Amino acid sequence: MDIMVETRDLAKTFGSPQKGEVQAVKGISLQIQKGEIFSLLGPNGAGKTTTISMISGLTQPTRGDAFIGGFSITHQPLEAKRLLGVVPQEVALYPTLSARQNLEFFGQMYGLGGQDLKRRIDAMLEFVELSDRQSDRIETYSGGMKRRINIAAGLLHDPQVVYMDEPTVGIDPQSRRRILDTVKQLKEQRGMTVLYTTHLMEEAQELSDRVGIIDHGEIIAMGTPGELVQQVVEQDRLIFKVGETPVADDLLTRIRSSVEGVTQVTYDPPGESGENKANVSGLLIVNAMRGRKALPFILHLVEDAGINIDSVEVREPDLEAVFLHLTGRALRD
Repeated sequence: MDIMVETRDLAKTFGSPQKGEVQAVKGISLQIQKGEIFSLLGPNGAGKTTTISMISGLTQPTRGDAFIGGFSITHQPLEAKRLLGVVPQEVALYPTLSARQNLEFFGQMYGLGGQDLKRRIDAMLEFVELSDRQSDRIETYSGGMKRRINIAAGLLHDPQVVYMDEPTVGIDPQSRRRILDTVKQLKEQRGMTVLYTTHLMEEAQELSDRVGIIDHGEIIAMGTPGELVQQVVEQDRLIFKVGETPVADDLLTRIRSSVEGVTQVTYDPPGESGENKANVSGLLIVNAMRGRKALPFILHLVEDAGINIDSVEVREPDLEAVFLHLTGRALRD
């Protein structure tokens, strides 16, 4: 496959030796294939936005280089930027202009005009499902609608690569769902390469062909979501909702001692703190290696003890667990 985005020892230091330096990005090297959704996943302040700012030519690297479609962003910036669409985290629209007027302005900035620009604006408004609101001023839009027009502006010139910096921050769940579906369509319907930054583990897990986990300006792990999760020797968590019937300590002991792979068993009565705060049901929580294999044995013991099970949830290892394993802290810490 063709390499659409490549970085070679990309680094950025802010400040000066006299006043103090901050090494925001410490030398990142990666390759992103054509048609791939690649996510940079990390907490706020990890270096995601600085990395992307260098890739998109907004920030000059202290060291290294980035390439878009083989063009150096430092030595061939115009050629590289023609292939790149940018959707920034902050909404970059004129609030007193309509959606169509905003897109006309940005299209002209890309050098588009005439019927070609009109066709592209119509296509983008339809793509982000806002054709019916195209004449309304941006200041009347919801946060999610503004972000969708932001995406349309970044796609007007039909780029081969689009960079999206945390596009779902601060919007409602319905708008977030629309944007995530839009990202998938960029790949599936248009064959576009997407470079996506997020601090939300579930977004990276859902969208990405590959994920680069970034922390303190360094890529600390890279691979498909499945490959990353497999690197972690992590336990499944089995959560049994057991109603109001109390669970005796001897049942917890039997589960812990007789079911292979079980490492921890706890019970939260109704209304207790922690995971079960303000809940009317008790929660029996079992941590186990290969939790699905252990599940039928646990069910048998619980039912033999006369405990009714209302529901069972199996929480498998995820990218949050990977980050915790690699750094010793949660992704949102």
